[in-house]
Amino acid sequence: MPRAGLTPAGVVREAARLADEVGYQKLTLAALAGRLGVAVPSLYKHVRGAEELHHRLAVLTTAELADEMIRAAAGRARLDALRAVAAAWRGYAHRHPGRYPATQRAPDPADPEHLAVAERAVGAILAVLRGYGLRDDAAVDATRMFRSAVHGFVVLEAAGGFGLPRSIDHSFDQLVTGLDTAYRHWRP
Repeated sequence: MPRAGLTPAGVVREAARLADEVGYQKLTLAALAGRLGVAVPSLYKHVRGAEELHHRLAVLTTAELADEMIRAAAGRARLDALRAVAAAWRGYAHRHPGRYPATQRAPDPADPEHLAVAERAVGAILAVLRGYGLRDDAAVDATRMFRSAVHGFVVLEAAGGFGLPRSIDHSFDQLVTGLDTAYRHWRP
């Protein structure tokens, strides 16, 4: 018997909170069932299994990240927008260390909901890049560069990979400034 008031969306939201507490790799149906006070089979009334849970978590987290980047970019252009979007990305990863890895899951082309939120997230980056005159294939390359740089930075930072005695915030600012320089001098 499912717990009263438990819904698929509620199960996914609780999974996101649990992932932030225990880490994405430790998010299991058993851990989530224990958190919700139900037996594992009861979760199957709301998600078909661990794969669907992780998929739905990817949709939720990608939507959250997209919303933050879109808000950050609003009314800004070029370096100001680039800094704001990069900071929003990094801030999301800091506040949600367990759910953040789910944002990197590529959507299944047959999943319109995940595709839509992924397009919103990438769209926030593309909007910034249009301010640099980057479109079409150049914008795809520049988006990949942005994602690789910022994601790589936040993953290394989360793992404690920056041990040198230099401000990590300063290094992040230098990274974004380097992206700005590259985008201003882009050659197709």
